[in-house]
Amino acid sequence: MEETPSAPSKRLYKSRDRKLCGVCGGLAEYFDMDPTVVRILWVVVTLFTVFSGAVAYGILALVMPDQDELK
Repeated sequence: MEETPSAPSKRLYKSRDRKLCGVCGGLAEYFDMDPTVVRILWVVVTLFTVFSGAVAYGILALVMPDQDELK
């Protein structure tokens, strides 16, 4: 049987295109979106969910690896 090369798997990481920690930039790259749209959505979610978005951002900033660490 011939093996077919698999498509590269998507990895979630903090982007080098960062304003704070690179979380929104990394999410934008993962979902193939504009980083500005992700940042605006994140701010809206944070304001309307009594700042739980800020807590989630902090957790993701601690847990997500940097883009440079994956190479």
